[in-house]
Amino acid sequence: MDSTAAKIQALGDLELAVLLCLVAQQHCIISTQNLLLDTLARELQLIATNIFGLSCALVNCSATTTLDDFRASVLVDAPNTVDDHLASSTHLSLPSFKHPTSRQTFLRNQSGASNELDDRKIADIIIAKDLNMANTNVQTQALELMRTKRLFSHTAMHSTSKHFLFIALQASESTSKLAFHLNDMFAISHFHTQDDGFPNLEEQDFKEQSHSNDAASISSVVKHQLSNEEPLSGSPTITPEDIQDMRASSKAVRVSAEVAAYLHNIVIFMRLNRFVAGGVSAYATRHFRAIVYALAPLHGLEYVPPSLVDLAARKVYAHRLILATPSTERSMQWGSDFRAVEQVLKDVTVADAIESVLSSVEAPL
Repeated sequence: MDSTAAKIQALGDLELAVLLCLVAQQHCIISTQNLLLDTLARELQLIATNIFGLSCALVNCSATTTLDDFRASVLVDAPNTVDDHLASSTHLSLPSFKHPTSRQTFLRNQSGASNELDDRKIADIIIAKDLNMANTNVQTQALELMRTKRLFSHTAMHSTSKHFLFIALQASESTSKLAFHLNDMFAISHFHTQDDGFPNLEEQDFKEQSHSNDAASISSVVKHQLSNEEPLSGSPTITPEDIQDMRASSKAVRVSAEVAAYLHNIVIFMRLNRFVAGGVSAYATRHFRAIVYALAPLHGLEYVPPSLVDLAARKVYAHRLILATPSTERSMQWGSDFRAVEQVLKDVTVADAIESVLSSVEAPL
């Protein structure tokens, strides 16, 4: 476990966010500035392949993305070795028809080409860029994939692996929001700034330059497309076995009665806080507990201190909370002055609301 702890210590914030979700078996939203969106997508692809040794698929979403586009983008070619997918490609049996042309017609897709049995698998890590911009049908399909861990193509049913992670990558400036129930399925959110850097991408560029020939000055300007099937490093930093060990450790984590009551009180105070109008759902509480347990082994602990509960609350509720307005603030029901309430709520952010709750709940010693 000491070697695993050393590996964890060397990870950056973005890599730790991915690891936390893999250990907790939950999904996350990662946001950044719009100008950094494509760069961050490439960084996440490198993290998936080089750091964790998992297959990765990038889905570029937009208002015109269709269900077929989405399904095709999340599937990758299955490796020659046997993986841990429960049923990566369960072929759907075709009904028998008396007329020979009926079966032939059934095997044709919309483009008129024949459908072959689909042996592809769902990628371990799916990065859905601009999922919040996609139409309702695509967002619903993403929700069903996260909820049921299955995806139906024309000729097969694909199941996810035990290391399945769905990442919604979106611009922080975007005004488009994920559908409520889809947003609620994501356990945590993480904001990546330019100051946080892109170490894996920088390492890739450095290696490309070091292997370049006399034309290095020209080729260094060219951005090569990342291949998901060929990680740069020989072996992953955190192996799937390491993730499994951390999951086992998280199940053995001890939570005292006082810390359990502290977690429960945070949920209650979050619902009653005057800055909060909604978003404290049952899924949020479930994710809150899962993230608390998963954080302990990442910090080398066998128990949960109050500080980890605070950290989990900041991650779990940041993308969920719906802030109150002067017209929906609770004290207006018993005669508060509208302008006074408006002044109190002015410039309050979600982070302010979370800190208000954490400061109002007494942490156990």
